[in-house]
Amino acid sequence: MTVTTPPSASVPPSESLTPREWLKNNLFNTWYNSLLTWIIVIGLALSLANFLSWARTKAQWDVIPANLSLFLVGRFPPDQYWRLWIILTLICLLSGLTWGILARNIPVLFSQNIILAISIVCMLAVLVPVSIPYRILLVGMVLLLVATAWGGKKLGQTKPDLMKWLPFTWFVFLIIAVWFIGGGLGLKSVSSNLWGGLMLTLLMSIISILLCFPIGVLLALGRQSRLPIIRFLSIAYIEVIRGLPLITILFMGQVLVPLFLPEGMRPDRILRAIVGLTMFSSAYLAENVRGGLQAIPRGQIEAAKALGLNTPLVLGLVVLPQALKISIPSIVGQFISLFQDTTLLAIVGLVELLGISGSILANPKFLGRYSEVYLFIGILYWLFCYLMSQASRKLEQQLNTEQK
Repeated sequence: MTVTTPPSASVPPSESLTPREWLKNNLFNTWYNSLLTWIIVIGLALSLANFLSWARTKAQWDVIPANLSLFLVGRFPPDQYWRLWIILTLICLLSGLTWGILARNIPVLFSQNIILAISIVCMLAVLVPVSIPYRILLVGMVLLLVATAWGGKKLGQTKPDLMKWLPFTWFVFLIIAVWFIGGGLGLKSVSSNLWGGLMLTLLMSIISILLCFPIGVLLALGRQSRLPIIRFLSIAYIEVIRGLPLITILFMGQVLVPLFLPEGMRPDRILRAIVGLTMFSSAYLAENVRGGLQAIPRGQIEAAKALGLNTPLVLGLVVLPQALKISIPSIVGQFISLFQDTTLLAIVGLVELLGISGSILANPKFLGRYSEVYLFIGILYWLFCYLMSQASRKLEQQLNTEQK
């Protein structure tokens, strides 16, 4: 009798290549690939050299430090900046606690890459063109973030149930932040016409994201519903909104909506813009989630119903967790697109980050500084979009249980 040995289930070791071998196999494997590689390298080198020469000799960067407060907070009253510093302190505190609690099971909280990133942030905080007390505050907030992350890890190890309260805590903080910015209830009121810059961009993006996500999920479920009325209304909303440009929806919110309201009733411009962004993004988000819903095998739904689960439990415990995990890349892509779409608000008169640049460039002192201003704004947009992308990758790695 012949005895056969089953093949090993272990993954064969991957062949490691030296940098020279990798270059040879991927960039210089044929003569035309080598030619294209050298053409691209030379073109990039020349472009980089020209850019560095312009940045060192021709660019006039004084427009950035002279208008840094406008870029960040618009025309917010300087005597009320203490509110923004309190909000920034609370952000560092909650971010550190959230980081520590979520990373409570990681052996090393501060790896070499994280320590390097923290060092770079501290160096940038020291180099920010503001007064020395503000630089000390910025460095102190970075240290507060690190300290609360360490404390959050220790706290998360002893009380892991605290993780359930993180979303509620951030929601309460958002309400407090809006109250601090707008005033009222004991604080001096600050008109929304004075809100602007990066602060307004982030505020509108965060609120619109928080609103469009549940609406998009409900629309996706409604489009998959067996009830004809709900399915028809969901499809009609999605198709109508997706057939309109965002700028049209924003103009409708700013110009047409007040015409249908009673005389004297005029919602705030920022509120109308948030409604427009939410309506537009929720329709696209619904289609992203619907793609995840269609990827769930029908057998899982039937098996859950065979176990006695009703429809809400099947959706909440079986279908939606898997569908949302599948849809994370497209959902985060939609969030990044929403953040970038806030630039259209400048057309309807809101002075967000791009809108405030128009006011700066209209100043006779800074005429013609388009390259410097738009390059600075582009770096800010790229930074926040990159952070959102990295956060989504970390979330995908944590939820990718199939490879663990």
